[in-house]
Amino acid sequence: MNYYDPYYSDYDAVFGGFLLIFLLVCLVLAIIGYIISSLIYFMASKTNGFSDVAYIAWIPIINVYSLFLLTANGEDDATVRAAAKKTTLIYAGLFIVSFVPLVGIIASLAMLGYVIYYSYRLMYRWSGESGKAILYIILSIITGGLFFMIYGLMRMNRPFKV
Repeated sequence: MNYYDPYYSDYDAVFGGFLLIFLLVCLVLAIIGYIISSLIYFMASKTNGFSDVAYIAWIPIINVYSLFLLTANGEDDATVRAAAKKTTLIYAGLFIVSFVPLVGIIASLAMLGYVIYYSYRLMYRWSGESGKAILYIILSIITGGLFFMIYGLMRMNRPFKV
């Protein structure tokens, strides 16, 4: 063994190379997932009467407003937008708190719960049945979001059933 060699062994270099390739593949998949989900939110917003704010789906971090807007309850347009803004502010507060040690774990879990619940509501609006929406969310979790993207691409140009 050469003591001037910066690597402890050749396996460390191979492991580092695989780790770098793995991280690059994950980054590319995350970018593709972001583009597809933004396209779904953009087209669903345009189809369901929110074309004036559909562009928000393409802005990182703020695009969660599109999800909350598509799933908000209300009698008229103003109450739907107010409910979506309120939910977005709560989500933003949880996002800020998630950087605080220890409490951040609870805030991160709450954010995950928010996204799962509002994804369920979006699936419910697309499918029109509660049982199907629950099944679709379970399939989305099992497939790592792949089912959501496929189903969202199929339903993004159709108005909500509910």
